[in-house]
Amino acid sequence: MATDKSIFFISVALITIGIVFSLSLSAYVSLQIYGDEFHFFVRQLISGLFCIFLIWFISRLDPDRYFLPIGFALFFIFLFLMSVMPFLPPSLVTEIGGAKRWIKLGSLSLAPVEFFKVGFIVFLAWSFSRKLDHSHKSLKEEFAVFWPYFMVFGVVTYLIAIMQNDIGQVIVLAVVLLVMGSMAGTSTRFFSIAMISILAVVILAVAGSEHRIIRVKSWWNSIQGSVLSLLPDDIASKFRVSDAFEPYQVSNAYNAIQNGGLFGTGLGNGTIKLGFLSEVHTDFILAGIAEEVGVVGLLVVISLFYILMFKMLKIANRSENRVYSLFALGVALLFGSTFFINSFGVTGITPVKGLAVPLLSYGGSSLVAHSIAVGMILMISKKVKY
Repeated sequence: MATDKSIFFISVALITIGIVFSLSLSAYVSLQIYGDEFHFFVRQLISGLFCIFLIWFISRLDPDRYFLPIGFALFFIFLFLMSVMPFLPPSLVTEIGGAKRWIKLGSLSLAPVEFFKVGFIVFLAWSFSRKLDHSHKSLKEEFAVFWPYFMVFGVVTYLIAIMQNDIGQVIVLAVVLLVMGSMAGTSTRFFSIAMISILAVVILAVAGSEHRIIRVKSWWNSIQGSVLSLLPDDIASKFRVSDAFEPYQVSNAYNAIQNGGLFGTGLGNGTIKLGFLSEVHTDFILAGIAEEVGVVGLLVVISLFYILMFKMLKIANRSENRVYSLFALGVALLFGSTFFINSFGVTGITPVKGLAVPLLSYGGSSLVAHSIAVGMILMISKKVKY
C-alpha cells in the first residue's frame, strides 16, 4: 500500500498558487504598511516551503503509532491555549476589535483555533468510532449518547464565538460535528433536530452581538433588491432595510470579478489590490485571483479543491479503520465548508465570515494547520486498499 501522491501534488500546487498571489496581491498594502513590497510574500514563501516539507514528513509516519498522539496533542494543547488566551497580557496576544485571536511568538502570531480544528476532527473520529454505530436506537438513546459532544461543542462555541468573536469558525465546526455524527451512526431524525438546535444557537449568537447584526443588515442591503423584486410590493416592503450600508468589500470583490472577465487582466495587473481591498491576499484572495487570471483561472483553482476533497472522501470510503475513515471525512468537510463559506461571502451569497481559503490564503497558522491535516490524510492513505 502506497501513499496517495496525487493529494500531495495537488496540495503543493495550491500552496504554490497561494505564494504567487501573495506577491501579486499584497505588494501594495505591504509597501504601505511596512515600506517593503515583499514583506507578506517572503513570509508566505517561507511558510509555504516549510509546509510542503511538513506534509511530506508527516506522510512518512506510521499512522498506527503517530496518528492519535498528533491529533490529541492538537486537540488538548490548543484547547488549553484558547482557554487561557483571554487572560494573557497584551504583550503576549494580538487584540483586534476587543477579541484576542492570536498569540504572539516574537515576530510571528499563532492562531490556536486553526490547529484546534484539526485536533477536534481527530477527537470526534476517535470518539464516534467507539460510541456510535448504525444500530437502531430511540431518539432518547441517541440524545443520551450525543449529549457529551454537545457539551464540548458548547464550550468550544463560547471560546471561539464569544471570547474570540469569530462565528465563522463555529459554523465550520458545527458542519463537521453534525455530518461526521450522521455518517458515524446517528439517525436522520436526530440529525435534523441537532441541526435546527445548532442553527438556533448561531442565530442567538448573531442577535446578541451589535456588530454581527450590522454585518447581516449590510449583507441583506446588498442583495435585497434582487431578492425582494420576486415578492409582491406589500410583502417586500416589510423586509426592506434602509438604514444599512452596502459592504464595500463585497462591492469591490464584484468589481474585481467583473474586471477580470474570462481570462483576467494578467498576473500583477489587477487593480483591486491598490487600496480598494486591504484583505485581498487573505479573506478575498478568490476575488483577486478572478481579476488577474479570470474565470478560467479561478475554475482551475476550484477544480483543484474539488479533486482534493474527492480524493479525501475516497480515502474515507475505502478505509477499513473507522477512525481513519471518519477523520478523512472530517478533513474533507473542513476544507469544503471553509472554501464554500469563503466563496459565498466573497460573492455576497452569505455575509462575510473572515475565513481563510485552505492552503491558498495568506496566513501562517491557517497554512500550517491545514498542511498538518493533509499530511495526516497522506499518513492514513497508506492503510487504504485501492
